[in-house]
Amino acid sequence: MSDAVLSCENLHMTFSEGPLNVDVLSGITLSIGSHETLAVLGASGSGKSTLLHCLGGLDRPTKGQVWLDGVDIYSMNETAMGRHRNKNLGFVYQFHHLLPEFTALENVAIPLVIGGSEVDEAQEKAGLMLTRVGLGKRVEHKPGELSGGERQRAAIARALVTHPKCVLADEPTGNLDRKTADSIYHLMLELNQSLGTSFIIVTHDTDLASHMDRMLHLVDGVFEG
Repeated sequence: MSDAVLSCENLHMTFSEGPLNVDVLSGITLSIGSHETLAVLGASGSGKSTLLHCLGGLDRPTKGQVWLDGVDIYSMNETAMGRHRNKNLGFVYQFHHLLPEFTALENVAIPLVIGGSEVDEAQEKAGLMLTRVGLGKRVEHKPGELSGGERQRAAIARALVTHPKCVLADEPTGNLDRKTADSIYHLMLELNQSLGTSFIIVTHDTDLASHMDRMLHLVDGVFEG
């Protein structure tokens, strides 16, 4: 796929458990294009989170290649891969992973500061992104002062503040009630349309996944159908 922003080929991941080798991914090939949304569905233990970790450069696969913005990330050293990932990828998890001692503004600014931006510039961009996700009046609140939905909106703002090519979201609404979950999914779809950011969303919720451009079903480490 020539316009793929993120792709992998023949991805394998094997974990050793004592004398046993457990194959979690068994030859995954996929690609996602610019502006596209993709849902990866599967039961617990099917390899969904492992796939995201390999695509995001967080876990090195046993075999296979991953290209992000045309670059084979596992051919890079850790420092270069970290810079490339910081620029081109955003991450959203089931748990928001916001730092409790920092405000929403400071949390969202962190990826920009890591990327080399001055603090004032980073916080200005973070404030704009928080406004974009509906938290313009909550920028000085710490995570403990925000609702579950607000914390996840802040996490989405943090993922998007660098204007990455793609966001990887791992069960991003798994801890939220249905109404709040729906609002988070609609927010991500709106940001996909307005910012052009691609999304790969891991979920077990077929109803929510039906709003994506494509769905892939992961079963025992391979795609079915």
